[in-house]
Amino acid sequence: MEIIRSNFKSNLQKVYQAIEEADFFAIDGEFSGISDGPSVTALTNGFDTPEERYQKLKKHSMDFLLFQFGLCTFKYDYTDSKYVMKSFNFYVFPKPFSRSSPDVKFVCQSSSIDFLASQGFDFNKVFRNGIPYLNQEEERQLREQYDEKRSQANGAGSLAYVSPNASKCPVTIPEDQKKFIDQVVYPKGIHVETLETEKKERYIVISKVDEEERKKREQQKHAKEQEELNDAVGFSRVIHAIANSGKLVIGHNMLLDVMHTVHQFYTLDLFTVCCLLMMKCCASLLPHLQDIINNTSLAELEKRVKETPFSPPKVESAEGFPSYDTASEQLHEAGYDAYITGLCFISMANYLGSFLSPPKIHVSARSKLIEPFFNKLFLMRVMDIPYLNLEGPDLQPKRDHVLHVTFPKEWKTSDLYQLFSAFGNIQISWIDDTSAFVSLSQPEQVPIAVNTSKYAESYRIQTYADYVGKKQDEKQNKRKWTEDGWKEVERKRLSTQGLSHPFSATSRVGKRNLSPGPGEDRVSGEISDSELEQTDSCAESLSEGRKKAKKLKRMKKELSPAGVCGILLKPQGCVLLNCSRNL
Repeated sequence: MEIIRSNFKSNLQKVYQAIEEADFFAIDGEFSGISDGPSVTALTNGFDTPEERYQKLKKHSMDFLLFQFGLCTFKYDYTDSKYVMKSFNFYVFPKPFSRSSPDVKFVCQSSSIDFLASQGFDFNKVFRNGIPYLNQEEERQLREQYDEKRSQANGAGSLAYVSPNASKCPVTIPEDQKKFIDQVVYPKGIHVETLETEKKERYIVISKVDEEERKKREQQKHAKEQEELNDAVGFSRVIHAIANSGKLVIGHNMLLDVMHTVHQFYTLDLFTVCCLLMMKCCASLLPHLQDIINNTSLAELEKRVKETPFSPPKVESAEGFPSYDTASEQLHEAGYDAYITGLCFISMANYLGSFLSPPKIHVSARSKLIEPFFNKLFLMRVMDIPYLNLEGPDLQPKRDHVLHVTFPKEWKTSDLYQLFSAFGNIQISWIDDTSAFVSLSQPEQVPIAVNTSKYAESYRIQTYADYVGKKQDEKQNKRKWTEDGWKEVERKRLSTQGLSHPFSATSRVGKRNLSPGPGEDRVSGEISDSELEQTDSCAESLSEGRKKAKKLKRMKKELSPAGVCGILLKPQGCVLLNCSRNL
């Protein structure tokens, strides 16, 4: 069923009912692009950790727009041993609700747009008729605005007459004018309403009504505002219903689908949202069936699960819902892709049931056989970590056979194969133009390979463990610099000027102190605390510190012609330096 802005409201209850009845859902999304920087191949590395892959996609993919969302619900009919399916294809677009609504900026990737156009994608349905939405924070702010307006309309707030050219303060009304102002500006028998024409031109309608009619119109106005608010929240209501159901959500290579869904309709991080809502995602069955499934593209997967040892499931569309014909292959329509994803899941889940004793023809989405795959998102093109775990620690393979290699920008894949030709079969995963991971077939060869680069000038080889360790050290140093670096820079700068950092209570200049050294005369006279302004060290500004240092310097010169180089510690911890000796 195709859902756009014009028929969204009339079909929303059908969507809610389908979600409530379903045993599980399948979802799919179409986007305005995939990567705003490197290509998809360059963006994904065979030895990414789950965190690295997530951070790469978050950095390079979240400025694109998810503008078509496919939802297919499946409910098993035990009487007829079949699944009943309801499919929805939503076109979504962040249309501004009002002048104060968020004006969303997004980017497009020409190759993605060209590909979707070649598949017959109707962009007019997105940009002209797309269903609007708000994320949770935007919805909260909008509701607060409505509540404030309603409170003012009900008289909870005090009425103030504000001059448009003044500083937004209430104007003092002369006594002899108050009666006139009360009658003209806001009489009880007046109803004021702002409306819009079809061309979005705003105008004000003022009607003279009695008190009963005014209250009636206010109630109608508030009901209309509530309806407009629900319209603005729009498609987000569907996402919230799916997440709050706690039911299994199936996807094919669905990491991007989930990330975009969370990014557009929530304000929290992916892992926070999934943990709070207990959204059960299942996209990690494929690695466990890789011995009998060679090609995991959706079209090829759908064909494979129709063959032995799989059994194609019996699935029918619910009454009033259109059916899909897999022979026509409507790929890259989100609703159809969600439908195909659901079919593949049913076939693979039922295949797992064949290993039970006795074998089970039907495996429920709530089966214990499926639970090990919950909340695990399949990671494409990662050699030894098949999934990202949403509810526990990620897999940490040893990778003692993996090397990190740096080399000149001119090198090609063939140069790396030649460099490691003596080590048998290798696998290469490019990181960027000057570095790559190389995995050897035998871990015991790693020390030999590392030693070969000790005296090389054009390339360097290190173990994966050393690479990770150095990267973590760099990350910690960067974090430490972010937190503490500015303090150290300021301290050094002040030290070169003869001032300690104003926030330091233990600073010293070399090893000089107030006590005279050998051959020096003790200073006659002392500077008491009362001679200095008592200032909290944590509140004293740098300029004040400089002024006091200069004052102290002058006072020292008056007390001792020879000068003194030392440190005075104030009771509150403020450090003032005096360096007037000519050394």
